Amino acid sequence: MSTTTNEMTYQPEVLVTGGKTFSQVNEDVAKPVESFPTIKWWICFLAALTAFGFGAVLAAIMFMRGLGVLGLNQPVGWGVFIVNFVFWVGIGHAGTLISAILFLFRQKWRTAINRSAEAMTIFAVMTALLFPLIHTGRPWYAAFWLIPYPNQRQLWVNFRSPLEWDVFAVGTYFTISLIFWFVGLIPDLASIRDRAKHPIRKFVYTILSLGWRGSNKHWSHYEVAYLLFAGLSTPLVLSVHSVVSFDFAVSNVPGWHTTIFPPYFVAGAIFSGFAMVVTLLVIAREVFNLKNYITIGHLEKMNMIIMATGLMVGYAYASEFFIAWYSGSSYERFAFINRAFGPYWWAYWTMTICNVIIPQIFWFKKARRSIAVMFVVSLFVNIGMWFERFVITVTSLHRDFIPSNWGMYIPTWFDWGITLGSFGWFFIWFLLFMRFLPSIAMAEIKGVMDSEHHALEGKSHG
Repeated sequence: MSTTTNEMTYQPEVLVTGGKTFSQVNEDVAKPVESFPTIKWWICFLAALTAFGFGAVLAAIMFMRGLGVLGLNQPVGWGVFIVNFVFWVGIGHAGTLISAILFLFRQKWRTAINRSAEAMTIFAVMTALLFPLIHTGRPWYAAFWLIPYPNQRQLWVNFRSPLEWDVFAVGTYFTISLIFWFVGLIPDLASIRDRAKHPIRKFVYTILSLGWRGSNKHWSHYEVAYLLFAGLSTPLVLSVHSVVSFDFAVSNVPGWHTTIFPPYFVAGAIFSGFAMVVTLLVIAREVFNLKNYITIGHLEKMNMIIMATGLMVGYAYASEFFIAWYSGSSYERFAFINRAFGPYWWAYWTMTICNVIIPQIFWFKKARRSIAVMFVVSLFVNIGMWFERFVITVTSLHRDFIPSNWGMYIPTWFDWGITLGSFGWFFIWFLLFMRFLPSIAMAEIKGVMDSEHHALEGKSHG
């Protein structure tokens, strides 16, 4: 009786559907790398290339004419560029969270999605780093002032500035994430190398696989290195966006000078990062036919995290208003009332609806498991998180302490076009990654399949 009950209640989670064998995993994952790109891939790639080209042309014009073509003014000296910087750094958070933290907690469901999420981290940080360079207006004159290095100019950067802390925080995060991503790729690159027939392809993947032979010694060193970099990456998830939040929090501007910003920014970064991962994975599983590996179960867990972090972000929004009232500071109260009911009310309520209200549809299992619903919700979350950074930046600057210094910030076509170009830049790299590198961790997937096989065998013999 107990055996029958156990058989009825024990249902191991299936992380790979379709009854795949190990050889079929290699075939399916390597197919996009070894075959000519599909029409769907070319459509997406050309769209991304067009968007980037449009933004690059506008950036070139801006370099020739100067920053005056932007909507920046007095008092709003920070605009869309800093919004985009913070947005893209936030997008890069989910990749390390999925890979490093879930690896340390031995969450097997990460195996199908961690590779794409890690790649997203690399490309998002690469996109974010464009904006400090672009915002200088003349990067070939000013870019070398951003990085502290031994020099004889007798003029060093201000190490007390949080903008300088960003250089170290984001640079460290990018370096560790890149190494962590590449280390995880090595066994799969060796598999692609062994399958390669063209001599140039075989040579390239031989170089990238670093002499991997799959020996016991190689696997032992690999597991130690992967665990080490996972441990190094985990605190960076918390530290890097905390440091980015200091760009605002260490100032005396009403609406910025608050201690809730570091945890608030981290929660928002994880929220937006997971939403972007869902957006990318939904596209990837359709374009590259990876439905058996990126399953509804994987995406449902992602949606649960989006819903939970959306509640955290909503709590942060509410607590900001409470603290502004409780502080007794008339400036703080005015800053938050102005956010919700001032000239930029539309941006605030777009942010609130997209980030707090819309994700609550994931309380319903049917919505969590619907591809159409999760894709639309992930897009709204990305929009809402962009507007969150816009609201934080603009609404605190456009009405200064002195009413005579007030002004409105209206982004121009250059602001919007360069922003569109950043999305094109990001998707160009992600699509190239999907085309030339294995987007699924084959070695880790096989480990999960093996455990599923034994679990099912134990169930059948129970």
